[in-house]
Formats: sequence, structure tokens, C-alpha cells
Amino acid sequence: MIEAYLIAAFAMSGVLFFSRKKAVIYTLVILFLIGQCSLTVYEYQHLNLEEAGYFKADAFSVIFLSVLSLISLASAYHSYVFHTKRNGLVRNVAIYFSAWVMFIVAMSGVYLSSHIGLTWVFIELTTLCASALIYHNRNERSIEGTWKYIFVCSVSITLAFIGILFLSVAIQEAGSTDLYYGALLSHAPKLNPFWLKLAFIFIFTGYTCKAGLVPMFTAGVDAKDKAPSPASALFSSALMNVGFTGIFRFYEIIAQTTILPWANVIMLVAAVLSIFVAAVYMLKVNNAKRMLAYSSIEHMGIVLLGIVSGGIGAFGAILHLILHSFAKVSLFFQIGQVYRVYGSKSILDIGNYFKYNTTGAFVLILSFICVTGMPPSGMFISEFMIFRGVFQSHHVLILILVISLITMIIWAFGKNMFKMVFTAPADFDDRQVEKISAVESLSQFFFLALLVYLGLNPPAQLVSLIEEAIKNLPHEVWKRS
Repeated sequence: MIEAYLIAAFAMSGVLFFSRKKAVIYTLVILFLIGQCSLTVYEYQHLNLEEAGYFKADAFSVIFLSVLSLISLASAYHSYVFHTKRNGLVRNVAIYFSAWVMFIVAMSGVYLSSHIGLTWVFIELTTLCASALIYHNRNERSIEGTWKYIFVCSVSITLAFIGILFLSVAIQEAGSTDLYYGALLSHAPKLNPFWLKLAFIFIFTGYTCKAGLVPMFTAGVDAKDKAPSPASALFSSALMNVGFTGIFRFYEIIAQTTILPWANVIMLVAAVLSIFVAAVYMLKVNNAKRMLAYSSIEHMGIVLLGIVSGGIGAFGAILHLILHSFAKVSLFFQIGQVYRVYGSKSILDIGNYFKYNTTGAFVLILSFICVTGMPPSGMFISEFMIFRGVFQSHHVLILILVISLITMIIWAFGKNMFKMVFTAPADFDDRQVEKISAVESLSQFFFLALLVYLGLNPPAQLVSLIEEAIKNLPHEVWKRS
């Protein structure tokens, strides 16, 4: 199945790039989405089946491939609306969807790859595809965002590649040359701790650019700001999941070795610093899309805390990552509508949104409740699991610090969000405000409802998949010695 999917997707992307008829473009996008959903269903029905020598869908793969496919359906619709309203050149629409298709293919490849080297290749491919999407508007700001993204990601991915080289030295000393994840897991206890530590530092640092974590988080913020909102939604959900996948796959290997406590300290520091950075910037940010980008950094820090804590914290981390994806795409899709009303991303220029788009204003309020983890948001449940894991791992002071920072973030987020919804904007001429159809907000209501349902009443299949996904992590919470 994966061979047919990759061949067809590459072919569709190539045809899309050269196509100059909108009917052909949108037909190919629909066909690709059918193939994407078919791949997801197939991989769920064929768990742990090796394909093409380099791919295997395990529980972790299926979870995030499913999230990606759901988000892709909504992203395709909102991309269609985006281009319809702008009525730009067909050539630009073709290039956008060509890159969009390859972007989703690359992310799917990361989830399904069973080889650490192939994972790196697909993550590098996401950089190229994302760059084309960031540059779509073809103005000075998009050029600036594109070159920054390419530069930071290129440096980061190079660091990850160096880490893989160090890992290959360690695996050779253990009497093997196999860099498949299964082989690495089985050989993990025999790997030289020195080379393993070097590999971890470089791989973890390298993939933080995609995961949106300290230290390489800066590229993602500019990318989400400069790209069209349907693409920004993918950057703030599925792409961050891709970065987490690279870290998680290697952390599974580290969990079988004696350097696990050492690696946990590094990840714990990165998690707390990520939340701290998000809090600092959230207090002063005036750009709505950048505000959402910093919110994503906060949540990735929370996810990392759960993984490090282990036990129920690890379960909560995977659940939180799923729910965060649905919450953040809802916000980015809606911010796209906000921009069409006000012609600005500045929070200072936005206000009284209830008057101009009542349905969209409800989406903003509900999304704020969900993304900040307030009941009945499912993210309240996942955050509670993570914080319980942190408490059980005897990191009480860190828990107090994190909760204090999150409280500051919620205050800053709420201040800006309610200003956008209720406070009248200054010097705003509303005589030619675009009327936004309520239909455009249906996808956001769907994702928010799904977020609540999966958090409060997760299906047995999802619980089983998450438990299977974290089976190689420590079952007991980590306690600092």
C-alpha cells in the first residue's frame, strides 16, 4: 500500500505543479485526500506489517497518521476558500497545492518510517515543502520568514544528522550496522553510553526546530505567522507532531539504557524553558498568529514534561498531543477568517468580532476554553494526567513553577482573546466588512467537539493504541536521584 501511495502522491504533486486549470487542481487534491484516508485505514488494519523494507505502522504511527488525515481534509477545504477569496494566479494555486500534497506525504512518511535515517530524510523534506507554503504570498515578509525557516531548520536538521552518525558509531561498536528502530531497541542496552549521549544531544536539539521546543523554536514562530492560515494550521499541529515523533522514537531507545536519567534531565530543562519562553512572549505579543504559535510552544513543553515523568504522565502526553492538534487547527482556521474581516493580524486592530462574525466569535471563545485546559475541555484531562505524573515523580517545585507560568499564559491569552471578541476596535471602517459564511466554521466546531469527546470519553481503541505506543517507555514514574 505504501509504495502505491508514494508513487501516486509524487505523480500528483508533479502534475499539480505544472497544471494551469483549477478544475484539474482541485480534482487531484480530492483524489489525493481519498488516497490519504485509504492509507490511514489500511495501516490501522495492518498494524506492525512491514512494507517496502523501510515502513511499518505501529500504534504510534496510526494515531498521528489519523490525526494528520483528519486535519488534512479540513486544511484542503480552507485552502480552497483561501484561494477562492483571493482569486490569485492559477500558477500560484498550483504551486501551493503541489507543495501541500508533498508536505502531507513527507509527514506521513515520518510517522510510518521504521528506519531512523529515512525518518531524517522525510523530516528534511518537510522543510522544503513548508518553505514553498511560507513563501506563497511572495512579499517581503514571506521572503524573510522563508529564509529564516530554511536557515534555522537546515542547521537543526544537520545537527540531527550528526547525531545519527554518532549513533551509527555506537551501533557498530555493539556489533551491528542496523539503524532500524526495532534493531536499535534490541541493541540499546549494549550501546556505548558516550556515543549515545552525543547522539541524544544532537538528535534532540536538531528535532526541536520541528517540535517547537527550546532551543530551536524560533523558525516555527515565523513560519506560522507568514504562511497562509490553512498551512499555519498544519505547521502548528501535524508538523509539531512530526518533530515530536523524531524525539519520541529515539527516546524509546534511550529508555532501554543507563543514560535515561541523564537524558530526562535535559528534556526536563528543555520543557520548563519552553513554557517559560512561551509565557514571556505571550505577555507582550500583539500578533494573533504569533500568539497562537507561542501557545503551541507552551503545550509542547507540557507534552515533554509528561514523557519525562513517565507512568500516567506519558499516557497524558500522547493524549494531549492529539487534543492540542485539534484545538490549534481550529484557532488557526478561525484566525484566517479574522484576517479577512480586519485585514490585519494585529490584536490592536481587531475587536468586536461578535458583531462581524458571530459564529466565528463563538469558535474563538470555545477554542480558548479548550486550549487553556478549562473544563469540559479534554485537554483538562490530559494536563491533569501530566501534572499528576510530574507530582508522582517528586518534581513538586517544577510543578509549582510550571503551573505559575501557565497561569500567566492563560491570563495573557484571555486578555487578548476577549479584546478581539468584545472590545470595539479603534479607527476601523466597517462599511465594507466581508460577510463570513457560518459554514466555514463547521470544521472548527467538529474538531472542538471531538477534542471534548476524546478527552472525557476516549474510545477503547484509542486507549489501547496509546498504551501500545508507550509500551517501550518506563512504566514507573521517573524519580530524580
